[in-house]
Amino acid sequence: MTAEYAAPATVPGAIPTDPSALTPAWLTATLRAHGHAVDVDSVTVTPVGSGQMAGSYRLRLRYRDDAALPVGMVAKLAIGSEDHRRFGAGAFRNEVRFYRDLAATLQTPVPGCYATVVSESGSEFVLLLDDLAPAVQGDQIAGCTVEQARAVAVAAAGLHGPRWCDDTLLQVPGLSLPTAEDRDLMESVLAPMADAFVERFDDRLTDLERAAVAWLVASAGAWLIAPVRHFALLHGDLRVDNVMFAPDGTVTLLDWQTITPGQPLRDIAFLLSTSLTIEDRRAHERAIVADYHGELARHGVTGYSAEQCWADYVSSLIHAPLIIVFGCGAAAPTARGDQMFHTMLTRSAAAIDDLVPGTLR
Repeated sequence: MTAEYAAPATVPGAIPTDPSALTPAWLTATLRAHGHAVDVDSVTVTPVGSGQMAGSYRLRLRYRDDAALPVGMVAKLAIGSEDHRRFGAGAFRNEVRFYRDLAATLQTPVPGCYATVVSESGSEFVLLLDDLAPAVQGDQIAGCTVEQARAVAVAAAGLHGPRWCDDTLLQVPGLSLPTAEDRDLMESVLAPMADAFVERFDDRLTDLERAAVAWLVASAGAWLIAPVRHFALLHGDLRVDNVMFAPDGTVTLLDWQTITPGQPLRDIAFLLSTSLTIEDRRAHERAIVADYHGELARHGVTGYSAEQCWADYVSSLIHAPLIIVFGCGAAAPTARGDQMFHTMLTRSAAAIDDLVPGTLR
C-alpha cells in the first residue's frame, strides 16, 4: 500500500463533531481542499473500532464521476461533549501532526491519509484515512498471539529506527523530552488519578495489582525525567487495540494521539506486557525483544547492544501502569473499557513482578 499524506488546508464550514455532519458536501469540500478533484454524490457512515478518545467511522462513498480516490475510507473525528473534546485537544493535535509532518519520515506501516483538518483549539479534528479492510482490529482483552506481537514489535522498529537520536525531532512543535515542570505537572495529577483508579476497581484488584499502582505513584516522577542515552519518536500507546491485522499477517499501526520523544523500549515494554498472556510473555519476550533489536540494526541503528536493549525494556515496564491509570482517567467509562484496563494491569503487574523482583512484594 502506498500511503498519501495530506498537507494542511483550509476547509469551508465547521469541523464535524458528529458523524451525521460527514455530508457529501463537507467531504467534497475537504477532499478538494487537499488537492483531490472529486465530487461526492452520497455517503453511508458506519461506526467502526473501539477508540477511547475519538470516534472512527467507515465511509462508503459514491462519486458523481470517475475519481482517483477509493470508495471506502475511515473518518476519525473528535466526538462527545465540548469538555471531553477540550480535554483531548492535545492528543488530537498530536495525531494530525503525525500524519501531516512525521509519517512520511518513518518506515512503519500506517494508513494512507487523504485529509487532515484540525481547529485552532485542537478540540475538533477530522482525519480521512484508508479503509484497511479486510484487516481487523486487535482485541486488547483477548490479547494477541506471539507471532502477532513479534510482527508489531518489528513494525515499531520502523518507527524508532529511522529517527533514532534525531535531535530535529525535538524541534517539532509539541515534541520535547520531559522536563522538571512536566514531572511536577504529572505528579500533581497522578496520585489523585491513581486513587480514583483504585476506588473504581476496588472489588477486583489483587494485592499485586494494588502494589503496582502504588509503585507507579512512588516512582513515576523520577523515572519520567531520568536521562536517556537513546531516544526516538514513540507511539506511546502501542497495544493490539491500536493495530490492524491483515489476513496475510501484515500489520498497520493506528491511533497516533500519544506520540512523544523518549526511550523507544517504552513502546515494546507496553506492547508485550499488556497484549500477550502472562504465560506467552514469559516464554517469548526475550526472543521478541531480540528480533526487535535486530530490526533496529536493519534501519541503521548502531552502537546499541542487545544487552542494553533488554535492560531498557525492563526499565520501561513502568510505562504500562502509567498509561493504564491515565488512560482510564481520560476515557469515558464503559464496561469494555473497564475490563480492558483491568486486564492490562493484571498482565503488566505480573511482568513487573517477574522482571524487577522485589518491587511489588
